[in-house]
Amino acid sequence: MKNERVLTIHLAAPRGFCAGVDRAIQIVEEALIKFGAPVYVRHEIVHNKYVVDGLRDKGAVFVDTLDEVPDGVPVIFSAHGVPKSVPAKAAARGLTHIDATCPLVSKVHREAERHYREGNRIILIGHAGHPEVVGTMGQLPDGEVILIENEAQAQTIDLPEGTPCGYVTQTTLSVDDTAGIVAALKERLPQIQAPGKDDICYATTNRQNAVKSIAEKCDMIMVLGAPNSSNSKRLVEVASRNGCKKSMLVQRASDIDWTAFDDVEHLGLSAGASAPEILVEEVIDACREHFTVRIEFDTVTEERTRFKLPAELAS
Repeated sequence: MKNERVLTIHLAAPRGFCAGVDRAIQIVEEALIKFGAPVYVRHEIVHNKYVVDGLRDKGAVFVDTLDEVPDGVPVIFSAHGVPKSVPAKAAARGLTHIDATCPLVSKVHREAERHYREGNRIILIGHAGHPEVVGTMGQLPDGEVILIENEAQAQTIDLPEGTPCGYVTQTTLSVDDTAGIVAALKERLPQIQAPGKDDICYATTNRQNAVKSIAEKCDMIMVLGAPNSSNSKRLVEVASRNGCKKSMLVQRASDIDWTAFDDVEHLGLSAGASAPEILVEEVIDACREHFTVRIEFDTVTEERTRFKLPAELAS
């Protein structure tokens, strides 16, 4: 039975798909049109089950390794980027391969390569095992990249005094956490070179700022996103640290525990960069089945960034 209590939903914006995710999904769709099904994709194209399932229904086949890709079919590399060994192996097999790596991740790859060419030790701030980190470290020979995950590691990094070095970062990190790690690195290694422009991408920064803007006025914040989505998990952390302790990650409306709403009058709603807007709408519709819903739009900035498709698919 519908509760007549009013629930105010604060819609954080920007939220949801970023330009890199839009481009990656479009690459798979355009490849299916150009080559026909099946089109193979190494790893999830983006970290979202709804998106991956939708592309699978259209004929995409998701695999963990190139060994699972048969000869004579196209293969796409995910938006997170891949080690250099992957396209090299695809080329050796004569596979048609299309790179859906987000251009902002590719920027980090180029920075790491530049440091290597210049003889600098390379420090990567990121989460061990994340596909983007694996891809970035795989741009260079083994052992050339030092991975730092937290301030404690930054404070104890051991390099000979005066060693030329530079840092790059994963694009989907917490802006605040990364600032602390960078400060610790600079104190430990005064000579360390910073990127010319922050590696944390515009979309990650904007979504975190949007969540910060609503955190203190919300009794609960829900972030739509996958449990393996770095940027989505960071949004939950940002919400909790900025005034809304009751913050959680949900994949879709069917995951919601409605008993948690007993003392909730103001609900904040956001979505990670790989979560489609339809999942946000699904949650709002589900809320309307339980409450009288009032919507407030909280927008911190407008996004107009667009990325071109690879030449192989450009019309």
